[in-house]
Amino acid sequence: MTVKIVTDSSCDLPQELADELGVEIVPLTIRFGTEEFVDRHDLTPAQFWSRCADSAVLPETAAPSPGAFEQAFRAAAGQGSGSVVCVTLSGALSATLQAATLGATAAGDAIRVDVVDSRSVTMGLGMMVVAAARASAGGASADEVGALVRSLAGRTQVWGALDTLDNLRKGGRIGGAKALVASVLSIKPIIEVRDGAVEEGGRQRTRAKAWAFLVDKVRAQPHLESLAVMHAQVPDVERLVAELSTIHPGEIIVGEIGAVIGAHSGPGCVGVVFTTP
Repeated sequence: MTVKIVTDSSCDLPQELADELGVEIVPLTIRFGTEEFVDRHDLTPAQFWSRCADSAVLPETAAPSPGAFEQAFRAAAGQGSGSVVCVTLSGALSATLQAATLGATAAGDAIRVDVVDSRSVTMGLGMMVVAAARASAGGASADEVGALVRSLAGRTQVWGALDTLDNLRKGGRIGGAKALVASVLSIKPIIEVRDGAVEEGGRQRTRAKAWAFLVDKVRAQPHLESLAVMHAQVPDVERLVAELSTIHPGEIIVGEIGAVIGAHSGPGCVGVVFTTP
């Protein structure tokens, strides 16, 4: 019997790829003041960014309820799956992991569920989900799929370059004066996902240098198992993909950063995700 792969909407996987792989995505919710939206259902990335541009404060995000996960797990059982591997946004950053764990307990009478902390965000999570789904399609057992994802969690690197500090300023994580100075100097902060948390990974003076930094990070890896690019409203992202393809001629999956991560990264953010042996 097949192993169903479930994740949450912070994975930023293209919907067509998730559909192709049979991945179920449980959405988080987004709040703009008193208005609440279901991520990826009520609010597309384009609509989200449009609303952000008109908002003086950052939207709030909320983890799915345990019941939403339970429903997804029971649906998998009803569709004939023998078990579920659920891979979630880093437990250090969200209550989503806890909600999935509670949902798994509630659905335990119907199906076995293994909940795995990706210790990652956006396409870092997404690429683990892709690997899990492909392993399941290849006949891997639930134990094998779970072990694969846990291995990938320790071997997946996520690096991003922010294009603006406006979202950090709105969120109170950086002062207005500091943000203004950084903007004038065209400073592009580099972020890294480390041990499940988002950490500062350096600073570059221009957008071109920030992109070159990301390319150099990929180039420095002697062996790559997988490579992905994620971006937030970056119309020329294919330039970066083309340059990376000279380093990694294999598959490069491109995902659009949605509301969950975009609320903090801001528009113009671009990043790379890669897995090493």
